[in-house]
Amino acid sequence: MTQKRIISSLLGIVIILGLVMAQTAWNKAEPWRPDQLLEPADLAETINTPGAAKPLIISIGPAATIKSSIGVGPGSEADNLAKLEKLLSKEPKNREIVIYCGCCPFKNCPNVRPAFTKLNELGFKNHKLLNLAKNLKTDWLDKGYPAVE
Repeated sequence: MTQKRIISSLLGIVIILGLVMAQTAWNKAEPWRPDQLLEPADLAETINTPGAAKPLIISIGPAATIKSSIGVGPGSEADNLAKLEKLLSKEPKNREIVIYCGCCPFKNCPNVRPAFTKLNELGFKNHKLLNLAKNLKTDWLDKGYPAVE
């Protein structure tokens, strides 16, 4: 094998390992994949579209504020994770589910990670996390998206 081929092969291996490590790091950092984050505008459009199939929307924060959502309480508390599990016990594993909190900046939220991890553990396949980067007020209410009246 020529030196050029050896270097090319090694470079290819390094790139593949880098990609695998990046995916592994993401998996360790968050219990969701990037494609499992749902933008608020997309959920609002679904809620506002007559006849559209609606997901099961669950608040895992202090209050169920989004129209048609069900509140189980903060996902950082074991009792509320048990409520979440009970709520989902009769749902099919392919049920479209959206969870949200919005109590604080997304990166600091104590509720979303335990709740999303619970959905993973329960074997759900079509669940998403509402991407409320700042908080529910800024990313949902201030934009006039559908809320409980």
